[in-house]
Amino acid sequence: MVVDTAPALAEAAEELDILFHDDAVLVLDKPSGLLSVPGRLPENKDSLALRAQRWFDGARTVHRLDWETSGVSVLALDAGVHRELSRQFHDREVEKSYIAIVAGHLMPDEGEVALPLICDWPNRPRQMVDHENGRNALTRWQVVFREIDRTWLRLFPVTGRSHQLRVHMQALGHPILGDRLYADRYALHRAERLQLHAERLTFTHPQQGERVTFYSPCPF
Repeated sequence: MVVDTAPALAEAAEELDILFHDDAVLVLDKPSGLLSVPGRLPENKDSLALRAQRWFDGARTVHRLDWETSGVSVLALDAGVHRELSRQFHDREVEKSYIAIVAGHLMPDEGEVALPLICDWPNRPRQMVDHENGRNALTRWQVVFREIDRTWLRLFPVTGRSHQLRVHMQALGHPILGDRLYADRYALHRAERLQLHAERLTFTHPQQGERVTFYSPCPF
């Protein structure tokens, strides 16, 4: 049950960027540089999940954004809602779009990447393309506009593999700017943070049964 006193919500808003909440779901705008869930080491315990649980009883993580990725994230507020939202993600009923800035000029104006991915265990958490053992992964992309040395993209992940967007852009020869794991030195130093933002998320509300969309403007 959500903590519903005005003072408590005001305090929660100082720690969480709340886009929406009701008795079923909590939609947050995750900042770059914050884990979605606690890490193993004590210094990595701070996370979106723990911050949410301080203010919303029973908040449960449904999906994860990378530490450096910002944007829309939904949490469930009870076990039944968590099961339903998890099913929607698993069955690819959730629509997601991201904004990214990549190195160079990606051509043509739209396309897709279908490259299977697997964890690069000696170098984890890095992922890599593996045509024999990797899990299928599909990303659609659309050019927003091009600058002198970079391209702004809207990315639509059909599957939800770890680091999928980052590895797929690297595989195209256009790594995301500021990517510490996959960018070359040139692309890495063209931005102070990973230029990847979860802009929009659409799912079916588990209680109302209606499609709902949440949006976060790109911060870079």
